[in-house]
Amino acid sequence: MKINFEFMKNKIGQGKTLAILFCIALAFSSCKMKSQQSKAEKPNIIIILADDLGWGDVGFHGSEIMTPNLDKLAGEGVILNHFYTAPVCSPTRAGLMTGRYPNRFGLRETVVPPWSEFGVDLDEKSLPAYLKAAGYDHRVALGKWHLGHAKKEFLPLERGFTHFYGHYNGAIDYFTHIREGELDWHNDWETSRDKGYSTDLISDEAVRNIKEFSKDSPFFMYVAYNAPHGPLQAKKEDLLLYGFDESKPTIGKKNGEGSRGKGNTQRQTYSAMVTNMDRGIGRILDELKSQGIENNTLVLFFSDNGAAPEGGGSSGILRGTKFQEWDGGVRSSAVIKWPDGFKGGKRIEQVTGYIDVLPTLMDVVNIEDNSPKPLDGMNILPVLTSEKEEFQRDFYLGYGSILFDEWKLVKSNSGNNRMKNKEDQFFQILVDPTESQNKKSEFPSEYKDLLQKVESYDSIKPEKSVPPYGEGRKGFKAPKDWKIVKD
Repeated sequence: MKINFEFMKNKIGQGKTLAILFCIALAFSSCKMKSQQSKAEKPNIIIILADDLGWGDVGFHGSEIMTPNLDKLAGEGVILNHFYTAPVCSPTRAGLMTGRYPNRFGLRETVVPPWSEFGVDLDEKSLPAYLKAAGYDHRVALGKWHLGHAKKEFLPLERGFTHFYGHYNGAIDYFTHIREGELDWHNDWETSRDKGYSTDLISDEAVRNIKEFSKDSPFFMYVAYNAPHGPLQAKKEDLLLYGFDESKPTIGKKNGEGSRGKGNTQRQTYSAMVTNMDRGIGRILDELKSQGIENNTLVLFFSDNGAAPEGGGSSGILRGTKFQEWDGGVRSSAVIKWPDGFKGGKRIEQVTGYIDVLPTLMDVVNIEDNSPKPLDGMNILPVLTSEKEEFQRDFYLGYGSILFDEWKLVKSNSGNNRMKNKEDQFFQILVDPTESQNKKSEFPSEYKDLLQKVESYDSIKPEKSVPPYGEGRKGFKAPKDWKIVKD
């Protein structure tokens, strides 16, 4: 809008013109301040993801493993007591990033192995891309990626992140950072030769980034630990916390692994790994407080799936393990904290999970749903703020398994050979967490309703899907330093 100030001066006098100019300047200044204030009021967001952490392996679920920082977070935040994931890690990470069930783009049955050409569909809009539009200039991914690496376009810096520090594959060596004979550790596009235990390096980078970005809020940080996923390797000082005795045999070599970082038992080594990760999480939380940004930082913690079978972890009271749709494989220890956004110190029973993170954050940062494809997740912020007590929803777990309200259905012969259930199972999951009482015959109407719901999800057929885990492994040779050059 153009203003003829000379005309105004002639018509209403210099004094009135100055007054009007002052008001206009004040209005523009007010708008600018409001815009800056609006951006500053948006919370910093930190998502912390553990890898293969069992339900029974945190102190706030009664574990003997020392997790004081997670226990404190649980005491101060909101425990999401029915938070669900996929039964394996790549699908969970994909659903977290897209807000959509991963079977929609072919990533349900297995992970993305080193020799795979698969990557998450480039037409899927990723969480950091949404946050970029909301004014989050710093969007950081630290740790394990595991969503495709065959081409540069599959990697974090091409999927909306502004900084990446970590590894593309799963199951790297914690000390050497090697997978398939090559170094898999990166700082943005460059190979990183940083020395140290991978969990510590991830924590170090998280703390460094908080210091760097604390005066330039808001920022988004995705901290994806590879702990306590195998190979089971821990630092000696952490092993000693659990009675490590160097004079006794260690858990030994497996799949060509050396003896570095091995404790006397799997449980001892796994426990040491969890405690080390918990210490790193404590450092992250302490740095938020040190920088004076704790209250307006939203922190979400969960694990990508349950404890691996024979991997040292525990499902606690829950049935099953990783790879299975029993709750021990898909129900995660989860906590969310945002002091400026909602009160902590409570536990909610709302069925929620990994696909809900994106739509919930969209409400938190006040951006509209402009996703190119319909989201499967739901916004649970009204439950966190106590605006609503709960809401009904179905939640698909994969392989013929689904939750709805208080019910859980697990079909037989669903395609997951690890389940070995000979008949359909139907549980009142909120009162039967051990999945021990089949209520199919007592509630036939509810059972049939869930059968219809799950069949609609099971029938999804993506155009492309990740091949079986072993396909392409024979004769595979990793690129030098896992440097990805293909576009």
